[in-house]
Amino acid sequence: MAEEITYADFDRVDIRVGTIIEVSPFPEARKPAFKLVIDFGPDIGTKKSSAQITVHYTPESLIGRQVLGVVNFPPRQIGPFRSDVLTLGFEDENGAIVLAAVEQSVPNGRKMM
Repeated sequence: MAEEITYADFDRVDIRVGTIIEVSPFPEARKPAFKLVIDFGPDIGTKKSSAQITVHYTPESLIGRQVLGVVNFPPRQIGPFRSDVLTLGFEDENGAIVLAAVEQSVPNGRKMM
């Protein structure tokens, strides 16, 4: 377990819900990954993310799926791709990523409370 934080610490992490609108292969990545374009609503807009989620997901299964992402990290250059948002997920028993998601549809851009 990580060290204890305050609510103010948690509140600084801006976790939002968005809908995946584009998925493409990312063959230049060191580990198998997809390039995602995620719609975070009118206030934030679309953001790009690299996600190592190729074990449990296909591009077709990802389009239209709502995901959670940290939108206030600085952009990160991953090879030739600039990732604007950290898409959240959990490792399964074999280390493959399973996406964190909402149980019911909510408007894009809503902040995790």
